[in-house]
Amino acid sequence: MIYCVEDDNSIRELVVYTLRSTGLEAAGFVDGASFFEALEAQKPKLVLLDVMLPGEDGFELLKKLRARESTREIPVVMLTARSAEYDKVKFLDAGADDYITKPFGMMELLSRVRAVLRRAGGARQNEQGISLSGIDLDTKRHIVRAGGAEVELTLKEFELLRCLMENPNIVFTRDQLLGSVWGYDFNGETRTVDVHVRTLRQKLGEYGEAVETVRGVGYRFQGGAK
Repeated sequence: MIYCVEDDNSIRELVVYTLRSTGLEAAGFVDGASFFEALEAQKPKLVLLDVMLPGEDGFELLKKLRARESTREIPVVMLTARSAEYDKVKFLDAGADDYITKPFGMMELLSRVRAVLRRAGGARQNEQGISLSGIDLDTKRHIVRAGGAEVELTLKEFELLRCLMENPNIVFTRDQLLGSVWGYDFNGETRTVDVHVRTLRQKLGEYGEAVETVRGVGYRFQGGAK
């Protein structure tokens, strides 16, 4: 679950819609009071926090989150029209994990959200690579093992698996995968992604079930760290 605290209805609704369209759970709040009320019922994986809010502003809410033991570890990304270096340093020093200046594009927002979620946890990553759901991906040597057995992948299959495993439980559309793996100048159809996912699953055998199809959206890597 991702919470978006933003008093501008159009921005809040667009952000929540965008997050949900990629398979993420999201909820929006107009002020700090409704946000903290929701925190009592469910703690989110990440908070998108506007600065200029009715009542307590975003800076005060950030300080409250970091002061409470139950919420101090929740990642927070600030959303604000303030672009001065002083403001950025102020929020980062107060405990914000990232800072996005308005106006921003939804693709940038999604990319930053994924990056913060990745840093916050998920896959067990180290100098050699990632281990999830019985699959070990060695990023330095470009070796993949499923259940301990080495699996021979093409370069694109490897990069596709790497993209999904670096962002566990996050849904990617076919267009996003084309951009990340093949590059935005790639002129192929999105069916290219489907073909590579199918062969990737076949090569991973029983472990290929971790690469899930999200109907009407795209694909995600589902599973917990070893």
